[in-house]
Amino acid sequence: MTRTDSGAATVHAAVAEVFAALVDPASRASWLPPAGMTGRIDWFDARAGGGYRMVLAYDDPAGPGKSGGNTDVVEARFVVVEAPTRVVEEVDFVSDDPRFAGTMTMTWTLEAVPSGTLVTITATDVPEGIDGEVHRAAFASTLSQMDAYLRARPGRSGR
Repeated sequence: MTRTDSGAATVHAAVAEVFAALVDPASRASWLPPAGMTGRIDWFDARAGGGYRMVLAYDDPAGPGKSGGNTDVVEARFVVVEAPTRVVEEVDFVSDDPRFAGTMTMTWTLEAVPSGTLVTITATDVPEGIDGEVHRAAFASTLSQMDAYLRARPGRSGR
């Protein structure tokens, strides 16, 4: 596996707010699942050496789950948690399908820009079973949802 997929978007919130949304399990479960999916965090420890388990379920029960049924189960380890600019995760899909085997590294970088925060997601060593176009569309959806989630929070500083 050598493929790299990435996505980037401006999120209209301060870097510290975006970082907080990355390392808070309830926030992450709200904005991370791409359109057409919902998420549940089973456990979460946001520190280097910690990790999380997230279950993503397709809204359509016939959705093509990587982990069986209509779900994708993700087990991740936090490699770097560098407030407030970077989070690096090693991600594995729980799947019997060898096309989804292997550890994908997800790097989230946050950069202050005049209108908020430029958020870049870079995935390296993407398993061959993940379609590149679908993956990039999922990144765009996730970033849009993160922006909407943070814009809707009461008392936020905004940009």
